[in-house]
Amino acid sequence: MPTLDEIEAGRPKSVDLPRPTAWPMVMAFGIALLFAGLVTNYAVSAVGAALLLSGAVGWFREVLPHEREETVPVARLVEFPTTPRESVSRIDVEGGPHRARLPLEIHPVSAGVKGGLAGSVVMAALAVLYGVVRQGSVWYPINLLAAGASARIAALPLEGLRAFHADALLLGTAIHLLTSLLVGLLYGVMLPMFPRRPILLGGVIAPMLWTGLLHASLQIVNPTLEAHIDWPWFVVTQVGFGVAAGVVVTRSAYVRTLQFESFAVRAGIEAPGVKPPHDEEPR
Repeated sequence: MPTLDEIEAGRPKSVDLPRPTAWPMVMAFGIALLFAGLVTNYAVSAVGAALLLSGAVGWFREVLPHEREETVPVARLVEFPTTPRESVSRIDVEGGPHRARLPLEIHPVSAGVKGGLAGSVVMAALAVLYGVVRQGSVWYPINLLAAGASARIAALPLEGLRAFHADALLLGTAIHLLTSLLVGLLYGVMLPMFPRRPILLGGVIAPMLWTGLLHASLQIVNPTLEAHIDWPWFVVTQVGFGVAAGVVVTRSAYVRTLQFESFAVRAGIEAPGVKPPHDEEPR
């Protein structure tokens, strides 16, 4: 076996490496702003295009017509690591799997459904309260929600939005329930990943992120709602939904994931020696 000095004598004293540059990061940031402007403002896309162009030019100048390089000295080798062990330790796989995907336990789907329904009730109550206090009509928030999917309702004047419309009631209720159920299912999946502060995540952080996303894109998605929305009240309704849904989901019982089971068990297929038949009790 060659000694450390013999290996060191055959190694080069320095190597030529590409010179570090920040232009790729500038170009990537420009691409991100370019696409972010599609849902926010054209000025953001303009800034992104300028950064993209300048980053591309700067990056190309680093490699054309000649690649910029710098000489880096080669560090001397340290002593080879040694160990007093005379044998290799093996992983004991007979006692169970040694790797796991977290979380090991999750909330059932029913918890997300119940959380979404509870949040929808609280959110609807706060929205109706806003309609009575600020607009003098319980139908105003419902009509405003339905206006995003109905051109006829979106064309109504302010007084029309305060009046009762049967189709707006049905459409707004359907949108509200569907959205609440989807977000409730999302809470059921997301909250076990943050076990220490689930209510903080579900009741404050998630509603604030959701509100910021809507504030940036609502002018394109639903111009009628964006023109009439009261953002402080909107934040209150979102926080109310998040707290109610978070409390219901976190108080539900956990179920273990089937990540360590075979595909036959996870798919519900009876396999001899893996899963007992329905007429037999597991031993």
